[in-house]
Amino acid sequence: MSSDSQSVSNTSSPGSQLEKVFETAVFASRWIQAPLYAGLIVAELLYAYKFLVELWEMSLHIQQLEETKFMLGVLGLIDVTMVANLLTMVIIGGYATFVSKLDLETHPDRPDWLTHVDPGTIKIKLAASLVGISSIHLLKAFVDVANENPEHIKWKIFIHMTFLGSAILLAWTDKIMQKDKKH
Repeated sequence: MSSDSQSVSNTSSPGSQLEKVFETAVFASRWIQAPLYAGLIVAELLYAYKFLVELWEMSLHIQQLEETKFMLGVLGLIDVTMVANLLTMVIIGGYATFVSKLDLETHPDRPDWLTHVDPGTIKIKLAASLVGISSIHLLKAFVDVANENPEHIKWKIFIHMTFLGSAILLAWTDKIMQKDKKH
């Protein structure tokens, strides 16, 4: 240890030492999120199970399914897949952004989007995923319009438009912020 660093540590006040301990605790608190991401991994496993059960049921009854029911089943599978994709983005992106870097530089399957992940990117990807999921729900309502309550369809359209508007505003805001960073 050099004499300069000894003199600094010897002259540091109890207040600055307390501040250093507090800042270390604040930074370490990011690990509180790790169990949340582990829980989301479990939820994704449950979605994979749900997908396989629905696919199995469709396979068993393929001969009896009308085209509309089959299409609704396929849209249901797409919906489950999109929610699983959303979970993957949140798990990987959130963990890498808020908890700890992922050491995947040399991994051959490393997703391209992981190189430029930040909270803004995650928000835009989440918003786009919500628009996609909402689109599937709306398409399911349109395919099965005879069995849908018109009031529910109106709400689904309103919710979809809200998600779409939010995604556009988030993307626009991120574009403005990126432009400001370049200047």
